[in-house]
Amino acid sequence: QVQLVESGGGLVHPGGSLRLSCAASGSIFKIGAMGWYRQGPGNQRDLVARITNGRSANYTDSVKGRFSISRDNAKNTMYLQMTNLKPEDTAVFYCNANIESPGGIWRTYWGQGTQVTVSS
Repeated sequence: QVQLVESGGGLVHPGGSLRLSCAASGSIFKIGAMGWYRQGPGNQRDLVARITNGRSANYTDSVKGRFSISRDNAKNTMYLQMTNLKPEDTAVFYCNANIESPGGIWRTYWGQGTQVTVSS
């Protein structure tokens, strides 16, 4: 059994910052690529940023220069540092990870989501 648990969401004023965390636990042999997705009201779930096991990262255009994704492989944890937040960043943020079990099976897992609200 594998769990992804996000934390760090909340209410912030425009221009503010938040740091999201995603901790993986359970029966894990190796974690491959990880990513942050978000789903705003009435919208589909879209990729925000993605980071490989080798820490190569890519971002959707709307967050480039404002968000930074990172990971601590020793802690099985991924982060998303968000700065200069805008009202249009308001969404539920989900973490996603490709994880190999000790038995050699790769599966994709999702966290439960954390709400980020940007409002004055």
